[in-house]
Amino acid sequence: MAIDGASQGKPDTGLTRRTFVTSTSATAATALAVPAQASVAAPAAPVAALPAHPGEPGGTTPLRTGLRGSHPGSFEVAHALRDGQAVGQALAGPAHESYDLVVVGGGISGLSAALFYRDRNPAARILILENHDDFGGHAKRNEFRVRGHTLLMNGGTAGIESPTPYSKVADGLLKRLGIDVPALIKAYNGDTEVEEGTFAGLKLGRAAFFTKETFGRDALVPMPDGVPVADALAKSPLSAAARAQIGALEAGASDPLGTMPMAERKDYLATISYRDYLMKHGGLSEEAMLFYQDRPLGWWCVGADGISALDAWGTGFFPGFKGLKLEPGGTMRMGYTPRGFANTGGSYDFHFPDGNATIARRLVAELIPGFMAPGLSVEQSILAPADYAALDRPENAVRLRLSSIAVHAVNRAQAGADVVYSRAGKVHKVAARHVVMACYNMIIPYLVPSLPEAQKEALHELVKEPLVYVSVALDNWRAFAKAGLSSIQFPQAWFQGAGLDKAVPIGGYAGPKSPDDPIVLHMTGIPHQPGLSEHDQSRAGRMELLGTDLATYEERVRDQLTRALGQYGFDADKDIVAITVNRWPHGYSPEFNALWDKHQDDDPQAPNKIARQRFGAITIANADSGRAAYTDSAIDQAWRAVGELLG
Repeated sequence: MAIDGASQGKPDTGLTRRTFVTSTSATAATALAVPAQASVAAPAAPVAALPAHPGEPGGTTPLRTGLRGSHPGSFEVAHALRDGQAVGQALAGPAHESYDLVVVGGGISGLSAALFYRDRNPAARILILENHDDFGGHAKRNEFRVRGHTLLMNGGTAGIESPTPYSKVADGLLKRLGIDVPALIKAYNGDTEVEEGTFAGLKLGRAAFFTKETFGRDALVPMPDGVPVADALAKSPLSAAARAQIGALEAGASDPLGTMPMAERKDYLATISYRDYLMKHGGLSEEAMLFYQDRPLGWWCVGADGISALDAWGTGFFPGFKGLKLEPGGTMRMGYTPRGFANTGGSYDFHFPDGNATIARRLVAELIPGFMAPGLSVEQSILAPADYAALDRPENAVRLRLSSIAVHAVNRAQAGADVVYSRAGKVHKVAARHVVMACYNMIIPYLVPSLPEAQKEALHELVKEPLVYVSVALDNWRAFAKAGLSSIQFPQAWFQGAGLDKAVPIGGYAGPKSPDDPIVLHMTGIPHQPGLSEHDQSRAGRMELLGTDLATYEERVRDQLTRALGQYGFDADKDIVAITVNRWPHGYSPEFNALWDKHQDDDPQAPNKIARQRFGAITIANADSGRAAYTDSAIDQAWRAVGELLG
């Protein structure tokens, strides 16, 4: 899956596809009381219930390194609320401000909802509350300055891609923002491949690194294109028997399902995990399976034991199906991603240097005067300065308030709703004609406790999947050039993949001219626990993610890169300039999974359909609502939510 739409990486690189961080413990703060003020924001009196939150950032937020994504200070209040710390008397008294629309969540769905609402009510006053110190939701921008070079990388959502073509609404919004994807593809697509290709005139390939902890010895094994996998693995620690099994699987000379009737095959594949399929029908031993177990992590945040063989087949990227001769086309027993690719082949795709943070920045510029210079093309906006001080100016009709965590939303007796939020250890209450909850589904039952129980249960059922994207700013990439590599797969390792970012040359932004120049390395790690159901793997992975401190992440980055490339001169102390750990405990939106879920996407009882129902003046818009973690789904759900509110 993808975090509100991330770009697709080939499974054998270990890079995640969807075109997508010592956790700080909650500290006691003071009690919730709201002073009697109306219309204009007033300082709230401190109260003892929820932990403090850091103040407003400056305009250099994307330059911050260390723990990013769900950074310290962005989630503790929500966790305190989840754990029963009451909002208390904050609900009493008049509101500090009044708006036509309050949007909870400043990601692509929330920003799109604000724009769609303003389109239908041009005079509307809109407040967007964002719990992080930067907007964009998962579409975050990582930025580095190294020896006079500006380096960009996506901290989450990577690209404009979906398993199905963009809707008229989503495509129209991109074009309105100056993002003409077909034109961009025509102009720049030859330079968007990240996994492999030409870097500064050098043809680089990929490799697999086998660790001694799992395979008995460390070994970096090149995996050149055009060479049979079994032959490439000749120098790996895998036994001759395991290599032969892998060779036979990749060759696909025979039909794994033998005489099974064609009409029964898809239903059968929906009942068996990809792991069981590879071992029962693909002839893999436990040893050979180690090479494939982690392949689905970048797509679903679970390994081969957590997805159905049918879903693995439907993507078209996973081995083991060459001899199957299965009839083309997806079924409703497949998740959104494989079904979409099987039926349509997917949408157009494009990767900006900062991923879909470019879309978020363009949305904010469309909504808020002064954030960026007017009239910029999408290319010019890549490196254009942004004024964060413009986000929350009183004179603007649309205001975006960072570091502000919603803690309660309730329908008023007559009309409209009240929203309470926490900021810097204080709480404020605002009145709204309408509210769009554009945050994670899982927190909404705690924010709106008066929701019907069935709706709260459905919201809880959509368990988001954790992931970690690490951006490593390198002073140079001479070791990669010497090894002839641009990407490395790490089977059974802490980080599953690493790849040099071949910067898209757009709007004055360009990649390195030689291996002596700085570059960004993207590393992907998906915390999970094999052997559990998909959602339980996500819960276990989330606990691991939040329980891992920055020092451990940095140590793991240095260790894996040193062990893989030390023989080619890589020196972590000299070559690594900065590390940004984008941790997303609530990352990909979950899809239907035939192994674990009862309700398919066309079922009226599908949890996302029950979860997103309008509740008085409050409605819900996010990628979870579409049961699909793609940017177009986030936009489409925003359109639906605004339509529900305004008719």
